[in-house]
Amino acid sequence: MITKTERLLIAKADFGDKAFILELLNSPTWLEFIGDKGVATEKQAQHYIKESLIGSYAKNGFGLYKISVKESLESIGLCGFLQRDYLENPDLGFALLPKYEGNGFMREAAKAIMQFGKSQLKLDCISAIVMPKNVRSKGLLEKIGFKQVGIVHPPGSDEGLLLFSNQKSHPN
Repeated sequence: MITKTERLLIAKADFGDKAFILELLNSPTWLEFIGDKGVATEKQAQHYIKESLIGSYAKNGFGLYKISVKESLESIGLCGFLQRDYLENPDLGFALLPKYEGNGFMREAAKAIMQFGKSQLKLDCISAIVMPKNVRSKGLLEKIGFKQVGIVHPPGSDEGLLLFSNQKSHPN
């Protein structure tokens, strides 16, 4: 376990999470705001867990962590840090199954992950990138203290993403 909150458990994902990952990566909000990762089977979900999640834990010392409801142990989303080649600082990333939106779960998880990042990983400056049309994510970032500091154009993409930071002056 990475950390916990009043209602949530936050832990590293593992191969037992393949059905949950398959559902999350094919949810309407993931597809609209993050993009199609080409994960259509549990076998592909297992590969995604190995390469994207477990691979990041090994390479970077952090990654996206599974969020579960304490009471039911049901997996509901991912939240954590990504190291993107085109950003100087780690990027806060998050996604929630649509049926759990609007309950404050992601704000609770993001606050806990930011505290974990600061205290355990010694991360001070954190970035976040958001599609301009993603109103919910922009609102969440602002609620946890992030400010928009610019626009970034990921390699191979024509679309500019809003760049947020938890610092007043951001080096990116």
